[in-house]
Amino acid sequence: MAGDHIPSATFDIEEARRVLAEVFAPWVQDLGLSVIGVEYEPPANASADWQPGAILRMPFSERLCRHGGVVCGQALMALADTTMVIAVLSANRGYRPMTTVDQTTHFMRPVAQSDVIADARVVRLGRTMSFGRITISSSSDNKPVAMVSSAFAML
Repeated sequence: MAGDHIPSATFDIEEARRVLAEVFAPWVQDLGLSVIGVEYEPPANASADWQPGAILRMPFSERLCRHGGVVCGQALMALADTTMVIAVLSANRGYRPMTTVDQTTHFMRPVAQSDVIADARVVRLGRTMSFGRITISSSSDNKPVAMVSSAFAML
């Protein structure tokens, strides 16, 4: 039927972009996030500790800054959470409802006047719980600005 979505055999970048545009709350969509990549299968040259994941970009906006021109922690945490959802869906190879159970963010340095990149990796994809880690970096110098660990209940 028109409008029905049939899950793909893989959760590719186009499917990730569709989910980002259609599933998340309007205020998350207002962040202007873009999917840079998803990985659900290890590349040929993958290391033994390779993990599935996703990479998203959040464009710089004065609207996301606190006093002093620094991107606020709340925006960085929303970026991390959203990126981890896309990573879990990628590892799962399709959409599955889930909810955040825990997210711990360690802010290492401020980021200002720069887009922000989140690289989320699925540490464990389980039937009822999934766990991940996210590195958030400034796109201007590629240095980490925050490290995040998260847990999701799979519904």
